[in-house]
Amino acid sequence: MLSAWGGVGKTALVNRWVNRMGRDNYRGAARVYGWSFYTQGTREDRQASGDPFLAHALEWFGDPDPKEGAPWEKGVRLAGLIQNQRTLLILDGLESLQHPPGEMLGRLRDQGVEALLKELARAGADWGLCVVTTRLPVPELAEMKAASVKHVTLENLSDQAGAQLLRTLGVTEGTDEELKEAAREFKGHALALTLLGRYLAVVHDGEIRKRDLVPGLEAEEEQGGHSRRVMKSYEVWLKGKPELDILNLLGLFDRPASGEAILVVRRDPIIKGLTENVCYLTDAQWKYAVERLRELCLLGAKDPDQPDMLDCHPLVREHFGAVLKDKSPTAWQEAHGRLYLYFKARPQKLYGKVLPDTLAEMEPLFRAVAHGCQAERHQETLDQVFVQRICRGNEAFVVHKLGAFGAGLAALSGFFEVPWRQPVPGLTDDDKGWVLNSAGYSLRALGRLREARQPMQASLDAKIAKEHWKHAAVVACNLTQTCLTLGEVTAAVEYGRRSVKFADRSRDAFQRLSLRATLAHALHQSGDLPAAEKLFREAEAMQQKDQPKLPILYSLQGYQFCDLLLSQGGFQQVQERANKTLEWVRKDPRAPLLTVAVDYLSLGRAALGRAQAGEGDTIQEAGRYLNEAVQGLREAEDQMYLPRGLLARAELYRVTEAFTEAWNDLTEAQEIAERGEMKLYLADYHLETARLSLAEGEKDQAREQLTTAGEMIEQMGYGRRKGEVEELGKQLTAVADAP
Repeated sequence: MLSAWGGVGKTALVNRWVNRMGRDNYRGAARVYGWSFYTQGTREDRQASGDPFLAHALEWFGDPDPKEGAPWEKGVRLAGLIQNQRTLLILDGLESLQHPPGEMLGRLRDQGVEALLKELARAGADWGLCVVTTRLPVPELAEMKAASVKHVTLENLSDQAGAQLLRTLGVTEGTDEELKEAAREFKGHALALTLLGRYLAVVHDGEIRKRDLVPGLEAEEEQGGHSRRVMKSYEVWLKGKPELDILNLLGLFDRPASGEAILVVRRDPIIKGLTENVCYLTDAQWKYAVERLRELCLLGAKDPDQPDMLDCHPLVREHFGAVLKDKSPTAWQEAHGRLYLYFKARPQKLYGKVLPDTLAEMEPLFRAVAHGCQAERHQETLDQVFVQRICRGNEAFVVHKLGAFGAGLAALSGFFEVPWRQPVPGLTDDDKGWVLNSAGYSLRALGRLREARQPMQASLDAKIAKEHWKHAAVVACNLTQTCLTLGEVTAAVEYGRRSVKFADRSRDAFQRLSLRATLAHALHQSGDLPAAEKLFREAEAMQQKDQPKLPILYSLQGYQFCDLLLSQGGFQQVQERANKTLEWVRKDPRAPLLTVAVDYLSLGRAALGRAQAGEGDTIQEAGRYLNEAVQGLREAEDQMYLPRGLLARAELYRVTEAFTEAWNDLTEAQEIAERGEMKLYLADYHLETARLSLAEGEKDQAREQLTTAGEMIEQMGYGRRKGEVEELGKQLTAVADAP
């Protein structure tokens, strides 16, 4: 892991090293794969996703179905594929996936990439080498204390090295000591010295003493202040020239810009304040200006595979973009508006599809959202691109079918002034509440439950203020499930009661019955089984009246009712119900993956219960159902439900004495629960770990785990499990007293 602030030279150093490795046949590496996460700016509100990287890398390394599984599983799977041959893996600009300064500083926001890095670190160094560049060290890797993880902090250039760099860039007039003094003045910042050297060489005949004409420092050096000093000088020197317009054009992008996308902005009619000097350039004049910028080190070298592509250092892109937005806001919006329309049309032009089917095909739409938001066309972008084409309305295609919660969340960030608290003012009040709730839902699905509560609560407050009772009921329901998983059982019950009240006010038949089931589930976890069953029966009676062809609860509500029945020993009843609801959802091609998965989970748990009770089902049948359930939960990519499937399958493995497999599932469930602070699942983990330890004869470990589980259950008000704690305690006592 190579870390340093922007502009110190991380990417340049790695590129030079890789080129030298290439001349040495990569020193035995069978495969070399590199990925840049592009959005490397210093803005703290910038969001990014590892979904595109995981999809591309899985396909490149030969995965048969890159769409399969949740982000964490994809990361684990990718790590396994990488280890099949000696590989050199380079991940550049990881900071775009890390938390900005604050309580979570540097921690990874993307679980798939986190899983990949952890798995590779655990595997040691025999498989090859992974080089990560980032502005922020990664705490998750440091905490592993793995011998295979090396963290190198890239230092700024020494005075001597800085002076040598200035000489090579054409600063020929001045003593060695004067050049060293200049290097000290710019703190040895590689990008700043590179830009300074070329500026002095071209503008001031290589005279080092003329550096006093560069504007004074106005920003912190860690944030690129020294390089901005020189870029401000270029602004003055290039004023009125095509080169400045080109730099401003690149400030519109957060990644390398294709020639076609640039042409969309620079073509006629002129955008005042942006393209006056490039609109009517001949090809020769354009190429001359581009090469001039390359000579000044303001543009990157030409890519032989994409000669029309233009790129520059992220700090250069960021600086000129900020200047354009500040000084010419109208030009900024008009240019982004053109790019919005361009990318909005790309899926149909490239694939012949208005509604793309894969994450790769959908990538232009994500870019359209980013540019549409910068163009201040938030409402249009939300309605016509994000909701209509990315989500496909209520289908929620990007999450329910593609499972791309991270990519969806990154796109949603454009509709916020402050993620995830304050939506942009350009949306209707209803849509502000919608983006808040959608962000909360995606954060929850990604296992970021604490972050999810805030936008959900803000959305609920907004819906209540407008007396939009149906939407308020839905948001309160999401808060019920979130609080429950966090282990805040009392709060979950209270949100559940409010959701039912709001649903009754809305008079929406479906919400009235489904939210009674949600409240019933929360009451079940609190230990109030009679009240829970009464509400489930009431909800089902309402469904029979509203949907006579579907007379029993189905989907998540059906699973929650089955969960209660299983706790009462109703194994056969659950089997009959789950088989029936599974038959229904199989007939619906739009049925969410989660709906199918929870039916298999109910069937697996029921079959296991019947097998243990000697009622005719086999353990093999239970295993088949539970494997289907876990696989389906992975494909649904909703981290809030996957631990439930893993815990259930761990129980099956314990019963069949497949202890290694049981520990594997428990460990994964624990990791997911700890990342998301899912205390309810952590209590279940400790309880099942106690049972597994007892089955292996580890009585002391079993007692320790049971104590932890009991304390958590008591503290959370997780009354449902109190009887299980007492029963397991009796078993431990009996084992201890046995001769």
